[in-house]
Amino acid sequence: MSSQIDHLLNETRRFAPSAAFAENAIGGAELYQRAADDREGFWAEQARELHWHTPFTEVLDWSNPPFATWFADGKLNVAYNCLDRHVEAGNGDRVALLWEGEPGDTRRVTYAELTDEVKRLANVLEGLGVSAGDRVAIYMPMIPESVAAMLAVARIGAVHSVVFGGFSADSLRARIDDAGAKVVITADGGYRKGKVSALKPAVDAALSDRGAGEQETVEHVLVVRRGENPVEWTEGRDIWWHDAVPAASADHEAMPFPAENPLFILYTSGTTGKPKGILHTSGGYLTQAAFTNRVVHDLHPETDVYWCTADIGWITGHSYVTYGPLANGATQVLYEGTPDSPHPARWWELVEKYGVTILYTAPTAIRSFMKIGRTAVQKFDLSSIRLLGSVGEPINPEAWMWYREVIGGDAAPIVDTWWQTETGAIMISALPGVTEAKPGSAQVPLPGIGVDVVDEAGEHVGNGNGGLLVLTEPWPSMLRGIWGDPERFVETYWEKFRDQGYYFAGDGARLDEDGDVWLLGRVDDVMNVSGHRLSTAEIESALVAHEATAEAAVVGASDETTGQAVVAFVILKESFLEAHSPEGLAAQLRSWVAEQIGPIARPRDIYIVGELPKTRSGKIMRRLLRDVAEGREVGDTTTLADTMVMSVISAQVR
Repeated sequence: MSSQIDHLLNETRRFAPSAAFAENAIGGAELYQRAADDREGFWAEQARELHWHTPFTEVLDWSNPPFATWFADGKLNVAYNCLDRHVEAGNGDRVALLWEGEPGDTRRVTYAELTDEVKRLANVLEGLGVSAGDRVAIYMPMIPESVAAMLAVARIGAVHSVVFGGFSADSLRARIDDAGAKVVITADGGYRKGKVSALKPAVDAALSDRGAGEQETVEHVLVVRRGENPVEWTEGRDIWWHDAVPAASADHEAMPFPAENPLFILYTSGTTGKPKGILHTSGGYLTQAAFTNRVVHDLHPETDVYWCTADIGWITGHSYVTYGPLANGATQVLYEGTPDSPHPARWWELVEKYGVTILYTAPTAIRSFMKIGRTAVQKFDLSSIRLLGSVGEPINPEAWMWYREVIGGDAAPIVDTWWQTETGAIMISALPGVTEAKPGSAQVPLPGIGVDVVDEAGEHVGNGNGGLLVLTEPWPSMLRGIWGDPERFVETYWEKFRDQGYYFAGDGARLDEDGDVWLLGRVDDVMNVSGHRLSTAEIESALVAHEATAEAAVVGASDETTGQAVVAFVILKESFLEAHSPEGLAAQLRSWVAEQIGPIARPRDIYIVGELPKTRSGKIMRRLLRDVAEGREVGDTTTLADTMVMSVISAQVR
């Protein structure tokens, strides 16, 4: 089968950074040259921005690929780098977290206060018998204690496994068992969509007999009181945070650990079978998380108010809520609830309230705001915003333009970032003071990162062509394996291009005439229509470019004539529905796609739906839509944000 992915969509708009932005930007063009001249030396320079208790002398050991070590003879403490060193530098009074609860309660947590809390919690954990290398599961809402929990586990050299607070008891149990967690840190509940979503009951259920006996490794459950919802209590096992943490000593020395000490396991969602525990270690991961946060988000910690909207249950929340920003001494907004609660423009209210200057969010969120329309946004003053970022999946050009015009005042640069749980930190992105931005393109590998687009044989496809995205050189924040399963690590990511030594990301991409990278979605989502390999991302982009469409998901469904046929599920904009009837719109959209990108891409079926099946992190689960399009029973929906969505869609399609 050909790996060439046909490219049908052309985007010619260009946006250079303003002279004023470029002049003050942290990342300049010279970074590319420095990295090209001496890649390892470049990463060593970035690593030295951190505090090392024992400086490293070796940078990279790639003698046993794909198992890399970075800065291996150096020692550091990750929490010390995120907290103590800022306090010692005289910045203890700087606000670390501007926290807003969904009901509107607020807290301003300074670096000194967060350091104090983390030291106390570190003492509590050690008192519970947790030591270096032990695993701690964290199942929490978005509250300051969640960030403190991650840092306290890191401080004592233990390994955290954060499980997103929306996962079921069975998903939580599978992750606790796989990691062999000794302690679980949770809360009674957290606010979501106007009411308390209980968490402690799910932990109790996860630790009980789920058919294979009671959970065997967990000794204690530490519980934050947040929702005030009634919870059951197991004496001797369960401990209230408010009883234990304030009573503990605030005196705790951050001991140094080797750079390759495991920092966290994070399980990737959305795959079938046994969860994959992606393992990240300390020195290389923190180096790249801090560096990319600084140069890609152009972070000036003395003056910026930064807001990454991700939950800590996902890699974006690890790298760009907890570790990157705190290592850089940033002030950031932390918000507990959903974007539409208690009203559809809650995010924009918070941008105005806190004077947010840098906003980093997902294309699905941007498109959901497009669906509501700009009137809700325009009630708030967003003039503080000077940089916008996008993460999680390719952003289509129309959403990119809307984001720039409506949220960024037609001036803020946009950084569209490509990376994965596995890569640990941003790999491909514009540098906001350097790059001429192209709507919808991830653009260029960051300094010190090696990227290529190749065919099935691993050969470079050349500019103007599409193929498979690979990483050609080891990078500091790369995963160090799959927890407890090195064979699966090799087989999943390295087997395909073993001879070339390339990491295969699982994504399709194309290089434009300038050699810039455009992501085409997961290779699993590429469709084969009458011998043409079409990208779902491009057809979705064409649909969203129509004035009626807020969001679209495209799948390939088996078809006797063409092999696969294009089937689209489309959500309409509220502003369009107020002025027009949706009658005949499906036929109109089919013709529109044919005009925009060619008759071969014309969808066989277009279904107008009210919602799309999304995980809580905002990813569209296309496999469920494929089930509907092919008339099959819909598969497992447990990881969806709203499990009822699929029955509504199935009814609409019939």
